[in-house]
Amino acid sequence: MKIGLIGYGKMGKAIEEIALKSGHQIDFKISNPDFTSDDLKHLDVAIEFTSPEAAVQNIYKCFDANIPVVVGTTGWYDHFKEISNFAEAENRSLFYATNFSVGVNLFFQLNRQLAKLMNNYPEYNPEMFEAHHIQKKDAPSGTAITLAEDILKSLDRKNKWVHREAGNITPDNPFDLNIESLREGEIPGTHTITYRGEVDEIVITHQAFNRSGFARGAVKAAEWIVGKKGVYTMSDMMGFNN
Repeated sequence: MKIGLIGYGKMGKAIEEIALKSGHQIDFKISNPDFTSDDLKHLDVAIEFTSPEAAVQNIYKCFDANIPVVVGTTGWYDHFKEISNFAEAENRSLFYATNFSVGVNLFFQLNRQLAKLMNNYPEYNPEMFEAHHIQKKDAPSGTAITLAEDILKSLDRKNKWVHREAGNITPDNPFDLNIESLREGEIPGTHTITYRGEVDEIVITHQAFNRSGFARGAVKAAEWIVGKKGVYTMSDMMGFNN
């Protein structure tokens, strides 16, 4: 399979290593937006890990080249509806995820089930914490937003999520779900959800040890989407929507 890497930072290099070990070819790689759809037409699939500002344009370049695109960039979802509608109308292929780690996507499922259970126990107040490396530009992370929105779907006592930087001591609004973010060092990614009551607390955490899990998931997504048309997520690939 001929793979193009749009974004060749630390994540792109980790994906390249996994892809080559899996027997694929990296036939295009670039770190800047200075490329055209013609540069992509010989590829079987592209994997996009850049920035929120560049992602939308990069996605459309892949659509113009008529190749599937796997998007790991987060922070561009204000444009999701228009991009999704375009992909469906023009028979293009888009695979997007806030996190490609298999472990994180199992964590998503665990979070959904726990939120459904905790809806009946209002004495427990949920809070979230996420930590990433200092190079990560968006906060809260796309993974944290996915976790928070899944909680809000099941927890009647919370109306919206709000973001706080680590150490913020602003008084809580009881109807808000707080997400505390930390950007420090080279942390690959940690997400913790706590349900705290007066007598005890329930805590679930996913902690990534390195970028390998994200890279493996992205390569699996690229393998999976080739030959398919439409808009897909990790839940589709992992069979959660069956």
